[in-house]
Amino acid sequence: MTENKLFDRLLLDLPEGNVVSVNVGLYWTAVVVETNGEIRCGLSATIGDESHHYTSEPAIPNAGKLTISTTHDLAHLIHSDSPPEVSIGMAVINALLPHLSDLWTDIHAEEVIARNGAGKNVAMVGHFPFVDRLRPRVGKLWVLEQNPGVGDLPASDAPDVIPQADVLAITAMTLTNHTFDKLITLRRPDALTLLVGPTTPLSPVLFDFGVNIISGAVVDDIEATLRGVTQGANFHQLHRLGVRLVSMTIDGQGL
Repeated sequence: MTENKLFDRLLLDLPEGNVVSVNVGLYWTAVVVETNGEIRCGLSATIGDESHHYTSEPAIPNAGKLTISTTHDLAHLIHSDSPPEVSIGMAVINALLPHLSDLWTDIHAEEVIARNGAGKNVAMVGHFPFVDRLRPRVGKLWVLEQNPGVGDLPASDAPDVIPQADVLAITAMTLTNHTFDKLITLRRPDALTLLVGPTTPLSPVLFDFGVNIISGAVVDDIEATLRGVTQGANFHQLHRLGVRLVSMTIDGQGL
């Protein structure tokens, strides 16, 4: 199964809605929609594209007119070749997805990984902010990064590292940069696999693609979150402004 099939499944399950606002910030993209009588906000990490900064071919051709687009059209930007448009598409999907709050638990991915990784081999794709706190709580911890820092391994080591992991945590950024499909096939069949980060779609569809635990974010205070996004807030700041971290399993149990 490829990301395109995953995206197609996500798009298939989306309800109709109206676009209220599109906000592309320094670190996060937030899209507000009206659907089923509710106003909802979805987040995605902003993927920049400096190559279009001064060109006549902009990264977001319809910038300034996106709110007159349909939610269907904006959600399908997930298939775009332009990284910023992919961010918009993912944020729309996250805004439209039905809220399955009966499956959510208010628990941070850090705690989920710590509980399940105690004394075990843990591989993380992406250097999450809690890596240093997590390291003493698990057995062996590998961190794979496209831009590795101190203690990280290069992403190219994934074929050697991931098959050794008892617990695998993958950043949802791999959906937007189209590396998820390759990474998920490297895991052992018995490895507990998490998809982690505010970009993560809180959809049971992911369980059909090899994910056991989904750890994402819900925007509770839309107004405060939009202020933060448009003023360049990072996620630590957004979390304090009204974004809640949740995790879910296929039956709402086992966290």
